[in-house]
Amino acid sequence: MEPYSLFDTRMRGDFYNTGQLRRSTLISLRWMAVSGQLAALIIVYFVMKFNLPLLACLAVLLISVVLNTFITFLVPLDRRVSSAEAGAQLFFDIAALSALLFLTGGMLNPFALLLLAPVVVSAKILDIGVFVCMFVAVAVLSLFLLFFHLPLPWFSDVTITLPELYQYGAWLALQVGMLFTSIYTRRATAQTKRITQALAVTDAILAHEKKLSALGGLAAAAAHKLGTPLSTIQLVAKEISNVADKDSELAEDAKLLLSQAEQCREILQELATRGDKGDIVHDTINLTALLQEITDPYVGFGAQLFTQIIHPETGETLPILTRRPEFVYGLTNIVENAVDFAKSEVNVIGTWNDKTVSIEVIDDGPGFASSVLAKVGEPYISHRPENQKTAGGMGLGVFIATTLVGRAGGKIIFSNRKTTNGARVKMCWPLDK
Repeated sequence: MEPYSLFDTRMRGDFYNTGQLRRSTLISLRWMAVSGQLAALIIVYFVMKFNLPLLACLAVLLISVVLNTFITFLVPLDRRVSSAEAGAQLFFDIAALSALLFLTGGMLNPFALLLLAPVVVSAKILDIGVFVCMFVAVAVLSLFLLFFHLPLPWFSDVTITLPELYQYGAWLALQVGMLFTSIYTRRATAQTKRITQALAVTDAILAHEKKLSALGGLAAAAAHKLGTPLSTIQLVAKEISNVADKDSELAEDAKLLLSQAEQCREILQELATRGDKGDIVHDTINLTALLQEITDPYVGFGAQLFTQIIHPETGETLPILTRRPEFVYGLTNIVENAVDFAKSEVNVIGTWNDKTVSIEVIDDGPGFASSVLAKVGEPYISHRPENQKTAGGMGLGVFIATTLVGRAGGKIIFSNRKTTNGARVKMCWPLDK
């Protein structure tokens, strides 16, 4: 399994099994709601002089205060709560708000719009089952409030009578608003989660590739650290050689130890000399060798691989490229996908000019489905047919390749072949990169 597959599986499991809401967040939101509701009651009753069942309303607020106090002192607030617990607390908030609306005009009360808030919160971060329960609860309670409620508080000498059709329309508008707002919020949140997860995997892959590229520096550090004990070994071996009889086995062993220690020192000096500067043989590569490197791992996997270098008409010499982990990983991933989808052959073509280098990977498979061609490169978007059983299919590999190449200054273009079946993927980057 590829490194990003392991990382992705572990991360996705932790992400969805762990609640995303902290208990302290729910407590803070409820304190805000209680404060706002209390302020509204004070203004309506004492400032606007509207007649309303103030004691009953205060009793509802008191229940919320007691619940918040109970949770604050008896359970840890910094823990993430499960979807079930978060749903239970949000359902309490819906019930408390519904009780206040029942006492103050039901669906005629303009604050009935606040019933949307718990549903949108559940749509954003809770399980689909909890969200559906929240939606149904609000729909049922709002329908109850449409027919059963105390009069809307108003001026004593004014009577408000809204047509029934208008009231039904207001209730229906609430349901439609809940539905569309929740769907939009849930889809936007899901997309954000996918992007966040995929970027985390991409960073992990890039870190892994850079660690491999940093082995030269590690070798230099090792050479520096091993220098001192090696000198000690040589010193002791010389002392043994001086005191031992010239024809004895001990003298021969001491000479052998000295020669081997000297050879080790030469190796370490070579590593120390080139470790920090990098290996000129490994760190640079020409275009022909690059094509060979990215195609060799997939030779013999079904489809035939053909590589080709197209020289520019200007007659420029074959460019020497700096090996970058982002480009190598991206190209290798693209070739792997092409081999998976190809029927019989994959062509890898390298071209260049005085400014850019381009590599095209062309296969004779089914090509990109028209429904996903515009989305290729997004995380968890896979164009693999359902009957295609080979190699993965999470859609992360292409996203990782696209992201890494983009970060390094290149770009990848996805298209289908025009005259026959197959996909065409072109990766290009500035020659100075």
